[in-house]
Amino acid sequence: MSAYLAKRLGIAAVTLVLASLVVFSVLEIVPGDPARLMLGMNASDAQVEQLRDQMGLNAPLIVRYLDWIGGLLTLDFGRSYTYSVPVIDLVAERIAVSLPLALVALTLSTAIAIPVGLYSASRRGEAGDAVAMGAAQLGVAIPNFWFALMLVYLFAVWLRWVPAGGFPGWSAGMWPALKSLLLPAVALALPQAAILARVTRSALIEVLNEDYIRTARAKGMPYRAVLWRHALRNALIPVVTIMGLQFAFLLAGTIIIENVFYLPGLGRLVFQAITQRDLVVVESVVMLLVATVIAVNLIVDLTYAIVDPRLRSRS
Repeated sequence: MSAYLAKRLGIAAVTLVLASLVVFSVLEIVPGDPARLMLGMNASDAQVEQLRDQMGLNAPLIVRYLDWIGGLLTLDFGRSYTYSVPVIDLVAERIAVSLPLALVALTLSTAIAIPVGLYSASRRGEAGDAVAMGAAQLGVAIPNFWFALMLVYLFAVWLRWVPAGGFPGWSAGMWPALKSLLLPAVALALPQAAILARVTRSALIEVLNEDYIRTARAKGMPYRAVLWRHALRNALIPVVTIMGLQFAFLLAGTIIIENVFYLPGLGRLVFQAITQRDLVVVESVVMLLVATVIAVNLIVDLTYAIVDPRLRSRS
């Protein structure tokens, strides 16, 4: 297990270094001068040049890259040009919204998808299977921003059960905060649940055709027990893979949903920083999200070894 862990950690470290080079390079070639944008088009060249010196934009690229990496390793993400506060404070404030939103959405997605996948696989070819997979296909096809707008109209505008947007903060209480995250979480969860349900069904159908499943049935084990105890566990590897990818997407890819519901999360922070050319915020937050995705993938790889011990011996 230690060799397997060391190998995966090495791959994750190399991926992280390559990702940092890509993020830094892409943002460097984006057109537009951050200093000019901040001061406005009426600013003189001398004023722009002075601000560029203060922002460190005139230093050589390699020096700027090494300073940036050194700051990331010490959790010193720099200071935002736009907000004039440390980037780490912005991240801490916004992740308190994005992380609970992603966790609630992933919980809802899993709670819906696993039973639907089990039901559909156990009734392959029947009417219930067709209805469940038809609904899953519809969930995959519908854009989540359109679905979010429909949820706002139905539950916030018409029924007035939940607020249409905004976030009161955790200081307002657990229930008001969670209530404001409920619609965004549903808007994110249902399309992901549709994908996960289809993957679960496919993996289960493949496992249900194995000899050990027929042996368990021949011994008189109830079909429900065979599904949950034997089939589901051996079908978990593709399911866990999709869940890991979905969590990374839910945390890093919620820009549209956070803008629809006006949530002060990481996605909205990145969107605002890009429009304002606040490169310090964009680089740091994007790299943090990349590191999170790599960490989630590492956890998924380790979960493989727990679910299927044969992978440890192969590695």
